[in-house]
Amino acid sequence: MPNSGKGFIYIWTLFAVTLAGIMLAGTGQVWQVKAQREKEKELLLVGDQFRQAVMSYYNSSPAGAKQYPGSLEQLLEDKRAPVTKRHLRKIFLDPMTKTDEWGLVEEPPPEHGASIATKPNTGIIGVYSLSKNMPIKTKSFPDHYANFSEATTYQDWKFVFSQGDAGDSTQKQPQQASSSSNPKDIFSSQKQPASNTPGFSSQNPPASNKSGAQIFQ
Repeated sequence: MPNSGKGFIYIWTLFAVTLAGIMLAGTGQVWQVKAQREKEKELLLVGDQFRQAVMSYYNSSPAGAKQYPGSLEQLLEDKRAPVTKRHLRKIFLDPMTKTDEWGLVEEPPPEHGASIATKPNTGIIGVYSLSKNMPIKTKSFPDHYANFSEATTYQDWKFVFSQGDAGDSTQKQPQQASSSSNPKDIFSSQKQPASNTPGFSSQNPPASNKSGAQIFQ
């Protein structure tokens, strides 16, 4: 009888340990998914900061042909004008790889029949993460990132600005320059109620940044 009791206790102990292991494994998996979703959110924010910086650099080109930056460092210090402009506060870390190394999307070659001499240098039109992991997020992207829903790795999330993006939603919304090193959540827009302040004239709206991007001076 005592041996039977010991065997019964042993079986229940083994069952309890197995159950605890399963619960811990499930909790760990949930935590990993949550952490990855947070990294994805940060990647979307940081990637769009690069995209808007490229857009700002392009739209700030001096009189003549529009230019894309030749390197990410040129987004930090644009010396094409007498006054140096900062289109990007710093080279942000890739949330997926935890490094400041990014894949670069280069300007496409001139169209057939165009003179190559008019574009002697290849500019950068965007960036992408070097992570080969599979994204969890597959929907609810902004219009200019709609193709992200078909991505198989994070390398397919290419944050690119091109001349055809002149009318996208991010440029329609004026942005305020921030001294914070963390980019703001530009993907969560809020509707602002119409102003009823006496004396406000809708004929004189506040001036906005035509480039649609932040410029740090």
